[in-house]
Amino acid sequence: MLDSVATIGRVTLVFMAALGRVTLFAGSAVSHVVRPPFYLKILLRQMMSIGYNSLPVVGLTAIFVGMVLALQSYTGFSRSFSSESAIATIVVISVTRELGPVIGGLMVAGRVGAAIAAEIGTMRVTDQIDALSTLSTNPMKYLVVPRVLAGVITMPILVLVADIIGVFGGYLIATYKLGFNPTAYLVSTLNFVTTEDVVSGLVKAAVFGFVITVSGCYFGYNSRGGAQGVGAATTSAVVSASITIFLMDYLLTTLFFAK
Repeated sequence: MLDSVATIGRVTLVFMAALGRVTLFAGSAVSHVVRPPFYLKILLRQMMSIGYNSLPVVGLTAIFVGMVLALQSYTGFSRSFSSESAIATIVVISVTRELGPVIGGLMVAGRVGAAIAAEIGTMRVTDQIDALSTLSTNPMKYLVVPRVLAGVITMPILVLVADIIGVFGGYLIATYKLGFNPTAYLVSTLNFVTTEDVVSGLVKAAVFGFVITVSGCYFGYNSRGGAQGVGAATTSAVVSASITIFLMDYLLTTLFFAK
């Protein structure tokens, strides 16, 4: 019995220590955002890498999510309620509030979080980060801040595009496969979507962008042990970012919609 309690205690202490280290790292990154020097070229390069280069995978995922959601909603409603007209509402609310930010965040975490952890981790194990410090360049300012800012700025844009593409995917299935009237479907979509639905999804996207980039930077920055350590850091970055995305999604949904 005491051994079990001791094990739980050790695991809890390890978890809290890791959480504290990540929190301090994130706080340090945020504090450096408002202090010069500012590396604008690196920021723009990271915005292209994180945002523009992630657009194909996010867009492709979004359109299939919208199509599947419309098809499954039609199947469920036609069996139970004969309320096929509600499909437009279900698609637009689900995509803007939840599926757009969450699916987009997971896709970016898999693509960008891993890339950031691998890049910074390789710099760590090859002593390039120490070389930056030797050249009087703050690694936090040069490596971490541009990536975090780029993630926070570009993720809402990605999710907004994903929302539009996801709703369009639902429209394609509803009109060309299920025989819905195109005008009626669009009118239903516009009538039921609200500013709060879209804004809540964009706020979630900004938070997810922060989570993904901080996670990738943290595990890469603290990686050790050569190529094996870099691989472990990459895996840890993606897993931790994905779990945190779901946690933050729940907390933000409660904040926005729990009345």
